[in-house]
Amino acid sequence: MSLMLYNDLTRKKEPFIPLKEGEVGFYSCGPTVYDFFHIGNARPFIVFDVFRRYLEDIGYKVVFVQNFTDIDDKMINRANEEGITVKELADAFIKEYFEDADALGVRRADIYPRATDHMKEIVEVVQTLIDKGHAYVVDGDVFFSVESFPGYGKLSKQSIEDLQSGSRIDVNEQKRHPLDFALWKAQKPGEPAWESPWGLGRPGWHIECSVMSTKYLGNTFDIHSGGSDLIFPHHENEVAQAEAATGMQFVRFWLHNGYLLIDKEKMSKSLGNFLTVRNARKKYSPLAIRYFMLSAHYRSPINFSEEGLNQATGAVERLRNCWTDLEYALQSREQKEKDDTEAFLSEIKQAETKFYEEMNDDFNTAGALGSVFEVVRLINTYLKDNSSIDFKVCKAAQTFFTKIDGIMGIMGLESEKEELDTSEIESMIEERTAARKARDFAKSDAIRDQLAEKGIILEDTSEGTKWKKQLS
Repeated sequence: MSLMLYNDLTRKKEPFIPLKEGEVGFYSCGPTVYDFFHIGNARPFIVFDVFRRYLEDIGYKVVFVQNFTDIDDKMINRANEEGITVKELADAFIKEYFEDADALGVRRADIYPRATDHMKEIVEVVQTLIDKGHAYVVDGDVFFSVESFPGYGKLSKQSIEDLQSGSRIDVNEQKRHPLDFALWKAQKPGEPAWESPWGLGRPGWHIECSVMSTKYLGNTFDIHSGGSDLIFPHHENEVAQAEAATGMQFVRFWLHNGYLLIDKEKMSKSLGNFLTVRNARKKYSPLAIRYFMLSAHYRSPINFSEEGLNQATGAVERLRNCWTDLEYALQSREQKEKDDTEAFLSEIKQAETKFYEEMNDDFNTAGALGSVFEVVRLINTYLKDNSSIDFKVCKAAQTFFTKIDGIMGIMGLESEKEELDTSEIESMIEERTAARKARDFAKSDAIRDQLAEKGIILEDTSEGTKWKKQLS
């Protein structure tokens, strides 16, 4: 089954065939770095990180670009409040972004362009739009003329008239049409500014993504993603200005994730339910947050609640416990060939096939997770019913979980392998076992406490002592 994606440009599922065989250009909208990013931002960061990983898993070479908006009104206001420069503010919160994103298992993009590093290219594109009659200058401001671009509204699937009547639009007497939007803003007193043919100023929000994405991925590229709240006006305006400037199709597949609600209400500081990832991490494991974001189809709304996060925590624990039990069984149980081996191997293979079928069906992570827990159920039953094991079954299950975790990032296998010195842990467990045999319980308890400080949980069983990393 080939990969099918729901394309917001056409409003239907389509076979995904990249422009260049074997390669994918992928741009995903990043944060405006004036504060810690919130849990709503975390959804696209996680979802499209997994989608990128999946594309790589099925054989594509992906160039993944995610921008930082490091100049806009919010940044200027916050920097003034803090008494620092906008660049100092951006540098600080880019650092904070990476701390939270890394904790959530979001792999680093190939390129992180910043708007302020691309002023030359932005000015050039704005001038091209003026020269082609798609933009006009008024007192140092430059506006895009939506009426000059016949395709305006094709992403949001609304006419200019519908968009005008249904949207909140800033009143600006300088604009020829209410939907016209700023490409360049003339400098106001105290604002940072850059040179341009129209005077000192700075870019509008929309132009930066069009310029930076096409610079690194070409005038036409494969995938552009972001939250559904960005479809209008941000992505609609990106399409208009990019295609007006180049005369070429801008993006082939537009992917948007659904809204995230907090206890069934839209997140808002006025409602007191605004939650940053930094604060969410104090209460919930990053793995649980990540699992939660993948537990519903990416295009569906999802409700961030304590109940949902507790369920996600339990699901992650089941996965990790299954992995721990597998590892321990391979170390401690007798291994021999069994008559039912081929049947178990076939069931694992069927689950893997189902996983890929679900992912190929418009990136259905919720359905794919169901196939993962089929293997969990299978292995739990296998280990419970067999005092001896067949190496081939356990290794096939480990290979399956390793592959799944490389795509989904919900078990923590990759990061923990890098973080933990397993030889030291095993040595301490052996020392504790010897202390228990010698009835030196004070020493035994002390070693358990030392391991607990490292986040290692011990479980004494009839087969010996198992250990696992605490979910944190």
